[in-house]
Amino acid sequence: MRGLRYLILSTCASWFVASAAFASDPPGPPASPTAASDGTPATREKALLGLQRDLVSVLALRADSLPLLGAALYARPLVGQPKFATFHALIERASHADDAGAAVSWVRLADCDAKADACPNTDALDQLVKQAPDNAAVWLLKLDQDTRNSKPDAARADLAKAASAKLYDDYTGVSLKALADAVSMLPPPADTIDPAHAAGAMGVQQVLVFGLASTQPQPALQVTAKLCDNAGGDASIKADCLSLGKILEWGSSPLARSLGLHLREVLADDPAQQQDAKHARLNLVWQVQSFAELSARARGDAALSQHLLLLATSGGTEMSLLLAALRDNNIPTDAPADWKPHASD
Repeated sequence: MRGLRYLILSTCASWFVASAAFASDPPGPPASPTAASDGTPATREKALLGLQRDLVSVLALRADSLPLLGAALYARPLVGQPKFATFHALIERASHADDAGAAVSWVRLADCDAKADACPNTDALDQLVKQAPDNAAVWLLKLDQDTRNSKPDAARADLAKAASAKLYDDYTGVSLKALADAVSMLPPPADTIDPAHAAGAMGVQQVLVFGLASTQPQPALQVTAKLCDNAGGDASIKADCLSLGKILEWGSSPLARSLGLHLREVLADDPAQQQDAKHARLNLVWQVQSFAELSARARGDAALSQHLLLLATSGGTEMSLLLAALRDNNIPTDAPADWKPHASD
């Protein structure tokens, strides 16, 4: 599984963090750098948390699901929130909105107590099975759960359902839209702006939106990779894994696409298909690393930060946003012939 591990390490370089299925605790605010002795980083951190609290207060007044989803995502890292403005309260309200869909249920997966081994939220997962039975991502969540619960027959059935699904979507695009639509409602206070980064307030908004989106729940794709890699002589598992791989190659996230390409590279009988998958995987590493560099550059470029935020409001997928950002900035999506990845496995 060398190729998959390598791409996961590369993907971690971007602002979309390759996380485990669910964080053990809600993501907290970034630690204050210790290099600055004047307290400015701590002041910025405090001001940024204050901005999040204010955004939650404004969004909590809404009754439709997307603003409430944004409110829940902004509230998730916060502590000491009033009961009506906690992640739990807001994602529950979003789930009961008339226009609530699978994207809300997906985020609600993280409304659980990992310390009590109660993740993912089983009610949310059951709801997703009803709302999005054609989404392979849902069945990979079930596969992970059934594997952890030592239910191999159920996990095998989950793999078959994932392989017959129509798409793979982890709904990061919807969460990005919810966050980006809301972030412009309040201007960032002056104390949130790092004078070392020329993007100013726009840069603050970009970092906030994409940073919070990186905490989106994810299936444990390593579990699926292990099951497929260990298929051995089981022709039916191999066939399902190859079918799943085709879906993942067109999935919503770089991690899903990486697994899909990995499955084709190691399971395809045709050497030409194996080589094509290997080449496509190298291009994917290039795309992810190029986007990581682009998003880092945006901290010093207000126009670029604004453009990334506009892309986020489009409601596409993580993968479509990444590719659009590269094309819009005249960065090729194919790696140069002599290009080598920055990291090594």
